[in-house]
Amino acid sequence: MSLAKRVAHNTIIQIAGKIISTVLGLLALAFITRYLGRTGFGEYTTVLTFLTFFAVIADFGLTLVTVQMISARGNEENKILNNIFSLRLISIIAVLGLAPLIVIFFPYSQAIKIGVLVALASFIFPALNQVIIGLFQKKLSMGRDAVAEVISRLVLLIGIILTKKLDAGLNGILWASVASAAASFAGHYLLAAKFAFIKLEFDWAIWKQIWFKSWPLAITIVLNLIYLRADILFLSLFRGVDEVGLYGATYKVIDVLTTVPFMFAGLILPILTTAWSDKASDYFKRVLQKSFDFMAFITIPLIVGAQFLGRPIMTAIAGKDFAASGLILQILIFGVAAVFLGTMFSHAVIALDRQKKMIGYYIFTSLTAVAAYLFLIPKYSYFGAAAVTIYSEVLIAIFSAICVFKYSRFRPNLVLSLKSLASAAIMGLGLYWLAPFSRTGLSGLIIVIIAAGAIYFIVLCLLGGVKRSDLEIIFSRQKKSGGPTYNNTNF
Repeated sequence: MSLAKRVAHNTIIQIAGKIISTVLGLLALAFITRYLGRTGFGEYTTVLTFLTFFAVIADFGLTLVTVQMISARGNEENKILNNIFSLRLISIIAVLGLAPLIVIFFPYSQAIKIGVLVALASFIFPALNQVIIGLFQKKLSMGRDAVAEVISRLVLLIGIILTKKLDAGLNGILWASVASAAASFAGHYLLAAKFAFIKLEFDWAIWKQIWFKSWPLAITIVLNLIYLRADILFLSLFRGVDEVGLYGATYKVIDVLTTVPFMFAGLILPILTTAWSDKASDYFKRVLQKSFDFMAFITIPLIVGAQFLGRPIMTAIAGKDFAASGLILQILIFGVAAVFLGTMFSHAVIALDRQKKMIGYYIFTSLTAVAAYLFLIPKYSYFGAAAVTIYSEVLIAIFSAICVFKYSRFRPNLVLSLKSLASAAIMGLGLYWLAPFSRTGLSGLIIVIIAAGAIYFIVLCLLGGVKRSDLEIIFSRQKKSGGPTYNNTNF
């Protein structure tokens, strides 16, 4: 099978798998929110957020370094992969092990403190998965990741159903999460066997090389964590778990939406890295432009749609107790837009190997965001948290774009973005009349969403904003003499 056909085949599998796992994930969220209620879901969100801080710190930038190092020509792929895997295992166990000790000193309920101990393992397995996902990205075989993810979602759903049947409460849901994470790792590990036999390996020379490349990313990831996840942490400290539950339910939906840009950027990163290392700057810019267009194509209608459908969406997903989360979704969706557009630039920075240049930007964003959280959350609760989250995401997107502009001379063409904006505006007019039908139940909401999407797509086609080859062309590399050729007619 040719490279283009193989990539197309795996991309179809990945998209199908992501759709299925997204549906299963939203179904799991619906079960959890209805079973635990706002207070219980607030405790659940607090547990996961607290552990997330330790898990992200333990990442040390290894996830992105995996793709970068094994994509570079001449590297010993399997040896590097094994050493990164080993370093990842040690770092995640060492850092996560501190969580149950530190949580003792936080003013949380006993249920939350016990929950941190129970949920610990559910963060170890995903950490190891990320190294394997780096291999899948390099091999342009992310369909395997999607298959493993679907398996884990099914295990999670089964665990939630059993928890409800046994009335095992918060800890039952957390144990279901552990089982789901373990199933995901097993699936990833087995599906990676075609490309590499992953085992523990310790080569100090390679570890030094890994550390040299990862430390700038490690710093930016920790700083990113501060401004991105501190909202829920501060909310849990200054406000009640009910408010954390409302905000956390919205954040779960946001997390589902933001898998799209990271999935797409994961596919593009090895292509951008190889193109830049081969000094194919024109090809690099064309791929980045098409990627930017794709993000704008998705992001703009999301913003408009959320303004009309935020409340019915959150009611349908999380239940009537979480209807107030709809307003939070209407606000946070602007942060999602920044994530969509900024993700392509942040991954392009990695492909350019300019991670160190972003450290100052991340420090500034983190410090100002923390100050804003401390001022706004005690006064304005989740509205203050949402406002600062948007500020942070927009700022980092702008800084990442500036870095890419400076070192690659890439300038985005905004023609498709303007066409998407015009199409979304017309879709918004349609939603003004259609929105009341979304409150009639789940079927009404689905019909309205489909109708709105059809309006947007038809108008965009009429404006000449959609071409069938736009996404296919990104993956149209052809193998020749052991490497890709860059056809100037591709774009």
